[in-house]
Amino acid sequence: MTRLLDQAISKARDLPSDEQDALATIMLSVAEGDAFIPELDEKTRVAIREGVAQARRGEFVPDDEIEALWKRYGA
Repeated sequence: MTRLLDQAISKARDLPSDEQDALATIMLSVAEGDAFIPELDEKTRVAIREGVAQARRGEFVPDDEIEALWKRYGA
């Protein structure tokens, strides 16, 4: 085991059990070469559905607002 992995596992031992399980799921997924798809809560699912519906209706943020956002955050 590498030193970095050993450090990560050591820190993971201090996490609550549900966070340990989430981390273990990710690690196993990576180790097995599978894509990791997290479980989404209902609030997140609703937000995604609404975003998709807005896109289908053509409701996008105007380009000038997006450009201002990129300038503001240095991108």
